[in-house]
Amino acid sequence: MSITVLLADDQPMIRSCLRLILEDQPGIRVIAEAGDGAEAVAMARRLRPDVCLVDVQMPRLDGIEVTAALAGPGTRDPLRVVVVTTFDLDEYVYGALRGGAAGFVLKDAGPELLVEAVRAAHAGDALISPSVTLRLLRHVTATAPRPAPAQPLSERESEVVRAVARGRTNQEIATELCISLSTVKGHVSSVMTKLGMRNRVEIVAWAWESRLVR
Repeated sequence: MSITVLLADDQPMIRSCLRLILEDQPGIRVIAEAGDGAEAVAMARRLRPDVCLVDVQMPRLDGIEVTAALAGPGTRDPLRVVVVTTFDLDEYVYGALRGGAAGFVLKDAGPELLVEAVRAAHAGDALISPSVTLRLLRHVTATAPRPAPAQPLSERESEVVRAVARGRTNQEIATELCISLSTVKGHVSSVMTKLGMRNRVEIVAWAWESRLVR
């Protein structure tokens, strides 16, 4: 089955380019396009695409507001949102990740990374442009360590968290730890429950803030 994608960008030419990039790949199908944030939210809630690819700067609602509406805290049946932008600004990165984004990709990162981000989001993973990642990790490691979770992580869960923080996919973690893919998914779900988190991006930030990885 194809990964269904909704594109949200206020520039028709950009949407056309993104559509060409994505639909040139096997197993990805663009099912809708939105020209502003409010339209994106309405279409996403109605069509329930597998992944929403959302630009930051849009009229009516910007990409950060769209992300929060579709994937933010308290959202029922959250969708997977990947934020795409030309502007490499901290406020956009942190706003998107706090809003529940499953990825943050710069438009100049290249078509391969864009496609990879869509596939990662669909698989329940997360991808952030490499140029953004280092600055993000510097930011979180400069803050005070977070307190330990109320329910301590098991040794295996801690191993999974460290692997997630290093950017490993579920399949890569399964291979490295010699466990099944379903077991990895179960550990990730358990970790999110114990930490009160909604996605892998938040797990990565927690791992670095807690000095679980260095």
